[in-house]
Amino acid sequence: MNTDELNAWFVDQVLPLEAMLERFLRRNWRDMDEIPDLRQEVYARVYDGCARGRPDSAQAFVLTTARNLLIDRARRAQIVSIETYADMDALAPTLDELSPERHLAARSELKLLQVALNLLPARCREVIELRKIEGLSQREVASRMGITEDTVERQVSKGVRALALALQATGLGSAARSVAAPLRKGRKTQ
Repeated sequence: MNTDELNAWFVDQVLPLEAMLERFLRRNWRDMDEIPDLRQEVYARVYDGCARGRPDSAQAFVLTTARNLLIDRARRAQIVSIETYADMDALAPTLDELSPERHLAARSELKLLQVALNLLPARCREVIELRKIEGLSQREVASRMGITEDTVERQVSKGVRALALALQATGLGSAARSVAAPLRKGRKTQ
């Protein structure tokens, strides 16, 4: 996202949340003189974070950023009053609710991941599944498959890179096949 798009998004999505952010900060921080500085720090963190990638929900991102800032400030304080942490979790919005939209999006992403996994060569896919899904160590994967640890490391690197590229290609149609084609050709080399 370029700077003009980021600025427009920030003005359109984040600045209208100022009253809500102000209320959140006032409820959760005892020194009212610091609220304007905290608000500006939240805005700076949100802007920097959004420069790397736009969040799905501006409100959730702003509140999470504010909460994390307050926690950081409380941790850095030499003497921490118990009031600083009082009800912070209770006052935070329920950001992790599994709404129907999030459930559908998660299932869709899982299907895309399965398609991308199926495009990997058999050995590469097996290494990825054992290492990343089942959580086996590199040594355990090598022992189970009868290959060297170096081969496991190379296959994980190749597989994760291919999965990332395939998942970046939003359609996963021809783009994912073109990503997987070089992997299939190189299957016998390792």
